[in-house]
Parts: sequence; structure tokens; C-alpha cells
Amino acid sequence: MNVKKETIEENVVKLEITVESSKFNEAMKKAFVKNAKKFNIPGFRKGKAPMNIIKKYYGEGVFYEDAINFCCDDTYPKALEENSIKPVDYPQIDIVQIGDNKDFVYTATVTVFPKVKLGEYKGLEVKKNTYEVTEEDVEKELETMQQKNARIETKEDGVVEKGNIAVIDFKGTVDGKEFEGGEGKNYKLEIGSGTFIDNFEDQLIGLKTGDSKDVHVKFPEEYGREDLNGKEAVFKVTVNEIKIKELPELDDEFAKEISEFDTLEEVKADIRSKKQEANQLKADREFEEAVLDAVCSNAEVNIPEVMIKKEVDNMLKDLEMKLKYQGLDLKTYYQYTNNTEEKVRNYMKETAEKRVKTDLVVGEIAKVEDIKVEDEELLERAKDMAKQYGSKEEDKIQKMSKLILDSQKEYLKTDVMNGKVVNMLVDSSKAI
Repeated sequence: MNVKKETIEENVVKLEITVESSKFNEAMKKAFVKNAKKFNIPGFRKGKAPMNIIKKYYGEGVFYEDAINFCCDDTYPKALEENSIKPVDYPQIDIVQIGDNKDFVYTATVTVFPKVKLGEYKGLEVKKNTYEVTEEDVEKELETMQQKNARIETKEDGVVEKGNIAVIDFKGTVDGKEFEGGEGKNYKLEIGSGTFIDNFEDQLIGLKTGDSKDVHVKFPEEYGREDLNGKEAVFKVTVNEIKIKELPELDDEFAKEISEFDTLEEVKADIRSKKQEANQLKADREFEEAVLDAVCSNAEVNIPEVMIKKEVDNMLKDLEMKLKYQGLDLKTYYQYTNNTEEKVRNYMKETAEKRVKTDLVVGEIAKVEDIKVEDEELLERAKDMAKQYGSKEEDKIQKMSKLILDSQKEYLKTDVMNGKVVNMLVDSSKAI
């Protein structure tokens, strides 16, 4: 095998690969063995015709496709390794010369990983946000806990009031026609919650159990469904039942019922502590992202479009998986959000480009700083993943960890290495 390398443009390389005629002839024989049973030649039992007879009957190129594949599969990876080329995507293969007893010559044009020119990445001054826990934050959390522990009682007399829960049947129409998602039975609607569009909830105030009413509303212009955006609708509503919330008193007894604490002040202190911890995690996460943004803005890299496209593909797959857990699919998502795949791809493109650049820059810093990953670190990361998958018993964690290590070692290595680089960058940065 002989290989000539030519740089076509930045991040694009063409390899001209010559395979000796003897090797190509071997590939042709393999192609014959693979396909011989497919041919029915007069005078021969099916699959028993010699190679030269089949070629005369069907033409010299009858085995070329498989022979080319055999040759490329064998020589292309070796050509990449010999020339230290790291491809981004599949190559474009073009045949230069092919024929019996001739050297097989082909070119492989491939996009390669771009070069990264690092700027300053250590000791950067980066703004760090701080978040305080206010008394209002604590009171809001207490109110949420109070609402969750409210007793729901049937309102035997009286009318629907703000704060009540109206149990309703409803059926909506637009231009006199029913529409998908416009009907509900025994729906529990809290009046004043803003759950339904426009002033739907306000129009139920004053109704008694058993009353019916036509509720007139208008969908928002950007509701997210082309068939409903900005449309006026009429809902036939019947009140089946009215319920009221009885909120518990915020006192020490409440504290004992809903927590392990004896006093309301202890509950407040616990809320404050947890919110402070959450705020610190948020601030740390934002600082880490800001450090990476600063490091990447100082670096120069020309990212091939195919890398961005592949990252968008991955983001779409992630979205599809998340929707699947909610019982939805991409087609339904596009319909309800008034989107198309093209719009979503364009929306994702900026984020995808940022992710790719960050990965490239962090990877380059790992090389420059000679960051190493030990086997023990890989094992610990695999154990963490095993626990995330739900393994709890030690022997199950060990078995799952081994499976993860065997199947995802390169991913784990990159993940651990990137984590070490990010920690180094954050530790060396100055918060301002």
C-alpha cells in the first residue's frame, strides 16, 4: 500500500491510496466467494460457475463493489494511522484506477479535526454571581408547603370564588368546530391559578354546582398551535362540584406534622440552609461556565460545519429521548410548538457550535498540560454511573461498573480528563 497526502483546504485532507494488484485480486476472490451462490449460469449448477465464467457472462465489474469495500476497509484505517489523521466524518471515496491485474487506486477526501490555537487560559479574572436567601424566599417555600398540606373539602353551598377548586366538564369549539385537546371531564381547576387561557377562570366565578355556561376566550397569538393561534373559542362548561382548601396554621404543630423538626423556626432554618446550598451550587455552576466561556473566547479554532451538524443531531436525539419519556414524539412536539425540524436545528446550532468549541479547547488544554487519567479514576467514575443506573448493592455496583468500563472506556476517559481540566481552570481563575 502506498499513500499520498494532500491538504485540500483547512480541515480537509485528500489521501491517494494505491493497493497492489495482488491485494486487489485477493479482494476480487473474496467478492466472488461472497456472491457466487447468487449467479445462475447456463451449463452450471447455481453457485458452481467459476469466477472467470461469471465475469464473462455479467461483465468484468460484477465483483467490483464488494472488492472495493474489502480494499477500503482494509487500507483506509491504516492510511489514517500512518498519516496521524483524526477524521471527523466518513470520507468521500473516488476511484482513480481499477481493473484485473492492475493496482487499485482510490482517493479518500476527509474532514479532519481542526487545530486549536490556545490563548490565555490560566489565572483569568471572571465575575462570580452571588445569591442571597431572603425572608421572602423562606416565606414562599413555607406557603408552598402549606398549600401541599391543605385539606380539600366539598363546598356544599355557595358559589365559585377565587381560591376555590371548580370540578368541571368542558368542551371547546373554534368557529363552531371541536378541536383536539379541547375537552375535559371532572377537571379540577383552581380559580386564580392562571392554568387556563385568557380570563377563562374569572368567568366561572359566581356559578353554583350544576350550573352551565358558555365561556368565551381568545387564544394567544403565540399559543404554539397553528390551528389555535389568536383564535376565539367558546367552551361549554358545567360545574360538577366546588371544593375549598383549608390551609393549616403555620405553627409548631404544623412543623411537627410535615418535618422532623419540633418548631416552625427550625423548619425555617432548614429551608434557609437548603436554599443557601442550592444558591451556592448555582453560583459555582455559573462560574464554571463563565470560566469556560472566557477560556474559549481567547482561543481560535475554525470548526468544520460537519462537526456542528453532528452535535445538532445528538441534541435532537436527546430531545427525542426526553419527549419519549413524556409519551410524545418529535412530530407532536413540532406541531404543539409551531416548529419544524429546520427551525429547531437552526435554534440549536449556536449551542451546538459552543459545545463543540468547548470540547476542542478543553481537549487541547489536556494535551498541553499532559493531563493523565489513572485506572482508579476510571473505576470510580464507572461506579458513579452504576449508582445512577440504580445499582445499590456492592456486588451489583461492581458488576455494572465492569460492564460500563468494558463498553464505554474511551468515553469515561474523556469525561474524567475533561473534568480534571475544568477543575484546573476554575481553581486557577480569580472570582471578581
